[in-house]
Amino acid sequence: MVQHQKTYNMAEYHHRLQTFVNNRRKINAHNAGNHTFKMGINQFSDMTFAELKQKYLWSEPQNCSATKSNYLRGRGPYPPSVDWRKKGHFVSAVKNQGGCGSCWTFSTTGALESAIAIKTGKMLSLAEQQLVDCAQNFNNHGCKGGLPSQAFEYIRYNQGIMGEDTYPYQGKDGTCKFQPKKAIAFVKDVANITLNDEEAMVEAVALYNPVSFAFEVTEDFMLYRKGIYSRPWISRVPLEGAGLAPQGLLPPLRKQLPARPCWDSASIWNGATRSLPRYFLIERGKNMCGLAACASYPIPLV
Repeated sequence: MVQHQKTYNMAEYHHRLQTFVNNRRKINAHNAGNHTFKMGINQFSDMTFAELKQKYLWSEPQNCSATKSNYLRGRGPYPPSVDWRKKGHFVSAVKNQGGCGSCWTFSTTGALESAIAIKTGKMLSLAEQQLVDCAQNFNNHGCKGGLPSQAFEYIRYNQGIMGEDTYPYQGKDGTCKFQPKKAIAFVKDVANITLNDEEAMVEAVALYNPVSFAFEVTEDFMLYRKGIYSRPWISRVPLEGAGLAPQGLLPPLRKQLPARPCWDSASIWNGATRSLPRYFLIERGKNMCGLAACASYPIPLV
């Protein structure tokens, strides 16, 4: 309670305590088994999965509209492992969306910030709140959800996006306050990767820049701690979360980390905490949680 700055009245305390006990049992049972990842106590451990979905995930159906690809696969070889964070100051710090289903906005700004930094060497901090407030005409729904591919189109056709310093994040739906003269970043085009073509995602991250993606958040992911997230998975809709993949890697054989291909991705709705990693590892090559169903990246106008 103290670590995560939570307080309850007496009636709620008993519900939260019982929920915490139930989640701790799940964690202990999972960690006693043979799995590629570990669970742990975090700021969600006093919540049911239904409560987490209601507060942090998308309540509006998010079916990717970018099913037709304009991404052209290359012919040359590309490295099997790349980390844009190690290539230079090309990946911005992971942020926290708070109690607003706006992870799609952070994935959008993160990918555009990286694309601009790779092109110019300059790292910007862009306004997620502008996307929350203003991008509804492109089938986004503020705190109720949206998709990076659609947000890139909004920025492309709406004269750019402002900086976070002039349009600060509020973590709630608001009226649009966009001022075109204060826009600092622009999108020339959007590269939509072929539906479920995860190998094209690998190539895009390896050769160009980090990729935004949407994925289905599952109950055991809520308590993820470390290791490579992998589980039996059956595709369902709608997609419920968004992430940013700055790294596709083949990890070395280590005692705690199985040697299998994986993605190292920004976790936005649990990003800025002390008890959770800012990035999570998720198995690559199996379209885990549908992460290749709606992947895209922006081509900046610089």
